[in-house]
Amino acid sequence: EHKQKLEVIYGASVRSMNLVKQLVAFSRKQQLKIEDLDLDNIIMDFQMLLQKILREDIEIQYIPSDEQLYVQADRGQLEQVILNLATNAQDVMPEGGTISIETKLVELDEYYTGTHLEVTPGSYAQLMISDNGEGMDTETREHIFEPFYTNKEAGEGSGLGLATVYGIVKQHGGSIWVYSEPGQGTSFKIYLPASDIAPREESSHVLQEPEQGKSRKEMVLVVEDEEIVRDLTVNVLQQQGYNVLNAGNGADCIQLVQDYEGPLDLLITDVIMPDINGRDLYDRVVEYFPELPVIFMSGYPENSISSHGVLDKGVDFLQKPFSVKDLDHKVREVLARREKIE
Repeated sequence: EHKQKLEVIYGASVRSMNLVKQLVAFSRKQQLKIEDLDLDNIIMDFQMLLQKILREDIEIQYIPSDEQLYVQADRGQLEQVILNLATNAQDVMPEGGTISIETKLVELDEYYTGTHLEVTPGSYAQLMISDNGEGMDTETREHIFEPFYTNKEAGEGSGLGLATVYGIVKQHGGSIWVYSEPGQGTSFKIYLPASDIAPREESSHVLQEPEQGKSRKEMVLVVEDEEIVRDLTVNVLQQQGYNVLNAGNGADCIQLVQDYEGPLDLLITDVIMPDINGRDLYDRVVEYFPELPVIFMSGYPENSISSHGVLDKGVDFLQKPFSVKDLDHKVREVLARREKIE
């Protein structure tokens, strides 16, 4: 009897200790042990333990970066971020599923900072953790990083898991972004300033600065339900000299192509929209413009979109957020391929 009471007291003490740790992390006042760390090594070392913590019906898919990613960070805190996001993903997949962990080096330019004002342009290590669970609606997305906010049943969570993640990421000088739609899963993208501890060879896919102001004349149709993303994409394409039409949803796009009598050279569409997915929209548009090339874009990783059966593998795809260079390169690549065929 005494042992049982002691175990209850001990369990309460541990939960209290963890709660205090989470509160301190959220307030960003804990002392960090900052080291130069290889992000992929941390994930590989932690992956075996993570698999033991998660349920057996949860598969971990790990896609490491093509190049070494060094960050200045506290190893324990980064492991806490991965653990919190993974267990959160597990909770929204009660019947099992896949958690995808992916890393890569990215350049965040003015295109990205136009929608994320707290971010400084530069080189970042991206850590993306995605699930194929139930996803979130807009209202939930707007509150998930608030302390004590939870949509779980009473007693199932403190509501500090994602608030803790937010606090740790911010204390490391990084940013976190979430992309989710009901029924389509969720992707968390964390950006940590890349460390210059090791010299990196220039990636072979880096392009010259986009040529601004050149008249390319091609007509591009952009379909994106987030107004600020749509406006920025249209603006970037116009700066590169393209003629641009745009629509905020599938219905407006279909109406536009029905009424439009001019040439159309390319469709750029978001994959997940409230009224229609990008693949089905493209099938409707090609009824009016046969063999029209298309670039699909999404905040979800390409393998996640393909596994949902929304897109075929090998399609032209841009993962949001993308840079001006990424957009310009992909558009030029697709249009050049079309010219060759013609």
